[in-house]
Amino acid sequence: MRKTNRFVDYETLTPGSKSSSTLDQTDGKNSECAEPSPSGAYSVKTSLKAGAPDLLRGAGRRSGLLRGHIISYFGLLIFTLVLYFRPQQTYPALASVPLALIAALITLLAFIPSQLALEGSLTARPREVQMILLLCLAALLSVPFAVSPTDAIHVFWEPFLKAVIVFIVIVNVVRTERRLKGMFYLAFAVTCVLCFSALNDYRLGNLTVEGYRVSGSIAGGMFDNSNDLGIHLATMFPLALMLGFAARNFLGKILYWAIALFAIATLVVTFSRGAFIGLLAAILFMSWKLARRRRGVVIISLILGVLVFIAAAPGSYWIRLLSIFDPSLDAFGSSTARSQMLQQSFLVALRHPLLGIGIGNFSLVSSSGLVSHNSYTQVASEMGMGALLLYTMFLTAPLNRLQKIERETLTVASNSRFYYIAVGLQGSLVGYMFSSFFVSVAYYWFIYYLVGYAVCFRRIYEARTSEELIDKQAHQV
Repeated sequence: MRKTNRFVDYETLTPGSKSSSTLDQTDGKNSECAEPSPSGAYSVKTSLKAGAPDLLRGAGRRSGLLRGHIISYFGLLIFTLVLYFRPQQTYPALASVPLALIAALITLLAFIPSQLALEGSLTARPREVQMILLLCLAALLSVPFAVSPTDAIHVFWEPFLKAVIVFIVIVNVVRTERRLKGMFYLAFAVTCVLCFSALNDYRLGNLTVEGYRVSGSIAGGMFDNSNDLGIHLATMFPLALMLGFAARNFLGKILYWAIALFAIATLVVTFSRGAFIGLLAAILFMSWKLARRRRGVVIISLILGVLVFIAAAPGSYWIRLLSIFDPSLDAFGSSTARSQMLQQSFLVALRHPLLGIGIGNFSLVSSSGLVSHNSYTQVASEMGMGALLLYTMFLTAPLNRLQKIERETLTVASNSRFYYIAVGLQGSLVGYMFSSFFVSVAYYWFIYYLVGYAVCFRRIYEARTSEELIDKQAHQV
């Protein structure tokens, strides 16, 4: 059985693995090169004493994440592109073609044999993967005891299980900084399309939701609903802002910050109260983090940002926000209805604490036939309190590891990009956690992509740190 470093999620170079074949083929003179250290990695000092410094430096470069999954990665990109942009809605000729299913099958057919060949298992097993597999088990166990097992099976398969599978593919396939940036670029591309379309609709008075709100321009997709669009923007803003700080050239900074600015402007015209709370939480969280480096800049930026936001936001937006505290200000009464659903979902969770009433079944027992409008009570009422604990751990587990990266790179100028991305991903997760308190999106794609990005970023950083440590030790000896 391969040894792994308990501090990292990837497999280190070990005898018998594919990446150690060069070492295994060395002659008896250099056989000490193949001696693993207690942690499972090869001992640099032992190998240098054996007289093979060049060989060890090559081994150092091959340690950490094994390269592969090229076809799987491009399949993942295509699937995500179809998921985001839904070309079948734009081009009627594609309406009868199951593009997402085809892309998913191609990706899985390439992923499974590649993953088995690279690591000997179907997936790496960081804590987040373990949590989501246990949550999947809880969802499956809730099906036989559901109010409507048929509805439970449908929701379990679409979208929950599909989102989980994509999450596992992301964790294993996105193995380099370039691949991770590719995923970011695709997310920012759909963000730009949504922002330009929504802002143009607002300018033209094309307000299709309750007569004063815009909806997502990509019909039938994951951004169609105003609140879903808002939660996407609340999670993209922190990442775009921090990537702007991490960018090495001025044009890149301007581009990222423009995306962040458009995300805020579009979030306003969605009039989503939950998204605003998520955005506010993310901004305060990132300000607290960045103040350790640039306290003066952070304070001035916050003051200017608040003044511009107050001046630019329409007057009706402030009435919408005040309805959080005074439901009588909500002309459509949605605030009161949501409060009632929250209370009812909490009571259902208390009455069915073990397995809930079945995944996707809360609307069948709610007084108004509505969902809970809260991701946490959604999970608790439909899958039980144990599932709620797993879901919460799944959300918070990446934060601890990202904070560790943040601390390690805080004062290292050469690693500033890792620092800013770590802060940005934390901000996105915080934005989701607060926004999802007002929306039932626990089974949707948003969080599974976000946590997937966080896990991949951590594995990439740890692999790079491992390589640098080996090279540093080699030079010292």
